[in-house]
Amino acid sequence: MPSLTATAAPPASRHTMVLIVTCLALGTVVAAMASLNVALPDLARDTHATQTDLSWIVDAYNLVFASLLLPAGALGDRFGRRRALLVGLTVFGAGSIAAVFTTSPTTLIALRGVLGAGAALVMPATLSTITSTFPRAQRARAVSVWAAVAGAAALLGVFATGALLEQWSWRSVFWLNVALAAVALVGTLVYVPESAEANRPRLDVAGALLSVAGLVALVYSVIEAPTRGWADPLTLGGITLGLLVLAGFTRYELSRPQPLLDPRLFRDRHFAAGSLSIMLQFFVFFGFIFTMMQYLQVVRGDSALVAAASMFPMALAMVPLSRLTPRLVARFGFRTPWTLGLVAVAAAMGLLSRVDADSSYWLIAAGLVPLGAGMGLAMTPATTAITDALPRSLQSVGSAMNDLARELGGALGIAVLGSMLSASYRSHLRLPGLPAQEAEAARSSLAAAHALGGPVAAQARGAFVDGMHIALLGGGVAAVLAAVAVAALMAPGRRATTLENAAREGAGSATRTRR
Repeated sequence: MPSLTATAAPPASRHTMVLIVTCLALGTVVAAMASLNVALPDLARDTHATQTDLSWIVDAYNLVFASLLLPAGALGDRFGRRRALLVGLTVFGAGSIAAVFTTSPTTLIALRGVLGAGAALVMPATLSTITSTFPRAQRARAVSVWAAVAGAAALLGVFATGALLEQWSWRSVFWLNVALAAVALVGTLVYVPESAEANRPRLDVAGALLSVAGLVALVYSVIEAPTRGWADPLTLGGITLGLLVLAGFTRYELSRPQPLLDPRLFRDRHFAAGSLSIMLQFFVFFGFIFTMMQYLQVVRGDSALVAAASMFPMALAMVPLSRLTPRLVARFGFRTPWTLGLVAVAAAMGLLSRVDADSSYWLIAAGLVPLGAGMGLAMTPATTAITDALPRSLQSVGSAMNDLARELGGALGIAVLGSMLSASYRSHLRLPGLPAQEAEAARSSLAAAHALGGPVAAQARGAFVDGMHIALLGGGVAAVLAAVAVAALMAPGRRATTLENAAREGAGSATRTRR
């Protein structure tokens, strides 16, 4: 079995700097997933993007990100994770500079895909660098910091974008990407050691192509469904093709001596539970952000900054609970906080689905707190379950799977919940007597209908809220399914994980120190 080696293992005094730099790189690419949601109304007005275009502008990043994670992680294993970080941050920064100067939604979609390719090199390298350089006793807490950053960075990106939009246009979001990538690039050069697989495994090119083709066909078809119709032959054919290609990928990987992702890993219940939980958590999270940012700015009329600041209750609940999770696991066991976190997410989505055009912000805040708390409780156990299920030599695979589940969940969340929202919006919008050209513009996006003003804008806001209710309830159902799956897979009596053991060891060490 191949062993993981570091060519320049850092001394203990440098662990903190390695964690800071890798989390900064992680935060840079995670923030880019959600930050542009705040700018969607401005983008729609400036580039004349339709509702489907807006979904693609957001999801092109997530789709390319998710599709390339496994091959990008394999490249990091073969050629070095520090090199992967450096190349990924460079591509990410260069794509952001180019995006500043575009005016076409089609070009912007393509450039967001370029950013996603850079991010795919960055993200798996961050977690695998942490798990391969930190000693076992410190690894669980380092992973909890990583998980907290992975969750909170999206919300911080939303807030930073809202602040920028108070003074500048949506282009300033990409300048922020450039600045963050540059700082992370310098930090990587100075502090992050190189690490790679000792035997430089062969790249599974055919497996990579199959995984990319299957994911692209599936997500593309879901995003285009509201425009073409869910019963359209191209929609059904694309979804079927994507599923068949992914099934072919699974069959092919089973026959490979060094697969890109060994499907047999999912026989481990901890690995399967962690992967499924992460995917469904971020399915809910990114679908919610995509929907809520448009609601706050166009339906409620909040400014970009106010809309972003409205998400703070979620962050205030998420970050402390994510850091507290190792102690809760040590006291109550692994399964309980994880499952309760997913139940809290489902309850939050049910509560938020009751929000309408005239609701008080306090109803929104009442839903954001359990949503953030639930995400905080569930993220760290799910991430640790994935990495702990694998031996040290396969930590990069665990990192890539964690990231793939996260990004695929986010891409599908925006695609599926965004499609539910868009389809419901178009079907509920009744515009009798309106000229055909204006009616089609109003149906293309809420921002376009809002620009028409008068009764058209009022009807569009009502139709959007109806669609939002359906989308958020769909997110709640996904969270319930995740809770049921985790409760079943993490049955009592199974082996303890690194998180449980490390938490108990840490608690015992602290007790001995106090004595």
